[in-house]
Parts: sequence; structure tokens; C-alpha cells
Amino acid sequence: MMKSSFGRRYVETDTTAIAPPPEQPAKPAEDQFQVPVMDETRRQIRDVLFTRIEPTAAIRLSADGLRAEISRLASEICNEQRIQLNAREEERLVQELLDDMVGLGPLEPLLADEAITDIMVNGPNNVWVERRGKLELVPVRFRDNQHVANIAQRIAASVGRRVDEASPICDARLADGSRVNILLPPLALCGPTLSIRKFSRRAITFDMMARQGNLSEAMARFLEIAAKARLNILVSGGTGSGKTTLMNAMSRAIDHGERIVTIEDAAELRLQQPHVVPMETRPANLEGNGEINQRDLLKNALRMRPDRIIVGETRGAEAFDMLQAMNTGHDGSMSTVHANTPRDALSRVENMVLMASVGLPSRAIKTQIVSAVDLIVQIERMRDGIRRIVSIMEVIGLESEVITTQELFAFRYEGETREGMLRGSFVCTGYRPQFLDKVAQFGLERRLLEIMGIEG
Repeated sequence: MMKSSFGRRYVETDTTAIAPPPEQPAKPAEDQFQVPVMDETRRQIRDVLFTRIEPTAAIRLSADGLRAEISRLASEICNEQRIQLNAREEERLVQELLDDMVGLGPLEPLLADEAITDIMVNGPNNVWVERRGKLELVPVRFRDNQHVANIAQRIAASVGRRVDEASPICDARLADGSRVNILLPPLALCGPTLSIRKFSRRAITFDMMARQGNLSEAMARFLEIAAKARLNILVSGGTGSGKTTLMNAMSRAIDHGERIVTIEDAAELRLQQPHVVPMETRPANLEGNGEINQRDLLKNALRMRPDRIIVGETRGAEAFDMLQAMNTGHDGSMSTVHANTPRDALSRVENMVLMASVGLPSRAIKTQIVSAVDLIVQIERMRDGIRRIVSIMEVIGLESEVITTQELFAFRYEGETREGMLRGSFVCTGYRPQFLDKVAQFGLERRLLEIMGIEG
């Protein structure tokens, strides 16, 4: 088959943009993504062209050579069938044909737009994107449901997975690390559904985040020290709040001499250290066999002599093994969890440990959490589209049946501008951290207190 013979040409990207890029004059949507006005003509040319392309010969062509060949054939077909296209229409047709053959069809212009962070396809005629933190409908169309399904199957096949009616749910990734979730009928009633989380070309650093208003300079330096001093950190937040990006930024402070093992459902962490061992789960096959889940990978990671273990997202029974790792010499481990507040994050971890069916009483589980977790960093995508770290909370201890915490940094809401942007300030609460003895082992105690404005 022609379409399966070519490799996807992906946009070189790195990490999710945690904040909207600088405001630029918006181009009219119709200038970027034209609504097809010649669907029947395009289909006619496309069908004839595909019958004239020899797959084995086309595979050997370079990208420029393939474009030239398609352009020649398209002009030839137009002349034969007396179809008149101007230069712009012909160029667009050739690009669409190329995208269909070696790319992701109508999604290619969206993938190339750096301002877009999320792409949501709800059937062939309903495509949304997130741009500058806001959702908007774009005039991008697929030919039909089968066209969307073909694109979905190409994405899944590129990472050795399959998606069809027998297995209609799939998590995959593009070659650049962009995360993709696929849902097919009969589960998706509106037609094949794709959810793509893109990444920015730029590697997000704490300095960039501070300039963008995601956190204060003091919070940035504090989190750098927390990562260097091997504190166990849990990043909490809602969907699309920037948890993975924040964890990528923190990981830049990890010493390059450490061995890091990462565990994810779909690999999207982009660590800069030279000694990183990334691992990815594997779903079951059609017979229901062969599944390798995060818990299996965590157990194996403990035999790999890791200095740190980073779990992309903790959402099940693997929470128990993660706590065990944090409590058995793997300080500096990190993970993310979906929760709306730091207290909710602690409750979620406790509930996930119960899912492991280890038979531990509630107090024993809470004791494990207190011993393992040092910090909870809460990040939130606010209604003005900007992601902000709204709380950095320290886990202190256990009193009776309650885990005690103290907030070290917080975002205080102060109002709203006429343009709809939120006003507020990042404040240090002034409490003295209980983990100072850990920081002192790295010679960073005085620097940490200076950052927090606390007298030594």
C-alpha cells in the first residue's frame, strides 16, 4: 500500500509550552487553513494520481523528488481532464497529496503552527485547537470518517500499536514526542476522535517560566534547589495544566552524573542528562496477553541501579511501588498526579495505594506517604489561559490520622485587568522548611533560606 510506505516527517519540537507565546497579530483563520471549495475536483485528481504512482519507485525518491513527481502528475491529469487550477490551488493540492502520503493529512498545518499546543479532532468536520490557552474551532476538514481512521491507524502503527473496532482505544505518540490519544467508533459517537498534545520547539526553563508569569524568581530558584538536593517531589494539577513541562524544567537541575530511569505510558519526558533510561508501557494484544504496565516497569526499574526514578504520571496501583522506591534509597524521585489541590493529591495517592490491594491499614499508608513525599507542587491553568504554580506545599508529618503540611509559596489572586488577564502575586509564606537537613547535605541550606527571605 502506498500510504504505509513512507515515514512521517515530523516537526522538531521539545516540550509543552507552559504559557501562551507572546501575543502576535492573528492571521485570519481562512488564510492558514482553507476550507475546501473544490472537494470533488480534488478527489477526482487524487484518485487518478494514486493509480499512476508506482509505490516501489516512489519510496526511493527524496522529499523534493516526490514533490516534483506529484506536481508533474497533477498537472498532467489536470490537462487531460481539462481542469483549470491557478498556481496557488495547484500548490495547495500537491501539498495535500504529500501530506496524505507521507504525513498526517489535514493535520500537518496545525502541527507546523508553533502557537498551537493542543489539537482535538472530533470526527471529520469538527477540529479544535488550543492557542494561547484558549480553545478555538478551525476550518480544517477530513474527507470522511475513514480518512480520520486511516490517520489514526498510521499514528498507532508508527509506535507498534494497533487501533480498530476490536481495540478502539489507543495511546500513542508522534516521532517528536507529541502525545496522542485515539478513540474510534463505536465508542466515539461523533466519529474517530484524536487528541494531540503538542510540544513547543523551545525547551522550557525556569527562567522562561518566570518571565512568562508562571512562577516567581524565588519559586524558580527554590525548585532548582529542591531538585538538586534530591527531594521527592509530586507535581499536581489538572489536565493540560503543564505538569510534565514543569517536571522537565525541574529535571534540568539534576546532576549529570546520576542514572535516571523514566517510566511512562506514552514517552513524553525530555530530560537533558546523558544517562537517562526511558521506559514505556505496552498494552495487551488482541488475545489479552502481553501487557506490561507501569507497576511492572517500576518493579524492574528497582533492579536497574537507578539514582532517581521519574514516573510520568501516577494513576493506579503503581503508587505503592513508587512510595516504596522513594523510601528505599531513591531520593530525588518525581511523579505527577491529577488533582485540584495539594490535599487532594495526597488523598489520591492514598486511594491509589489501596488499589494495589496490599492490605495495609490507612494509617500505615499515610505513614508511607509522609516518609516518601517531601514537596507537592500545584500547577493550574487559569481562566486567562496562563499556567501558574499556585502552591508549593511541604509534607511534614502525621498527627492522629491526618497528614500535616505547610505551604511555603502561594499565588494570591488580586483581581483582573480589562483585557481579562488575572492579577496576582507569588508570595513566600515565611515558614521554615522541615527538610533543611537534607538540603544542608548538599551545602545549599543558606542559599535556600536567602531565597525564602528567612534569617538563618
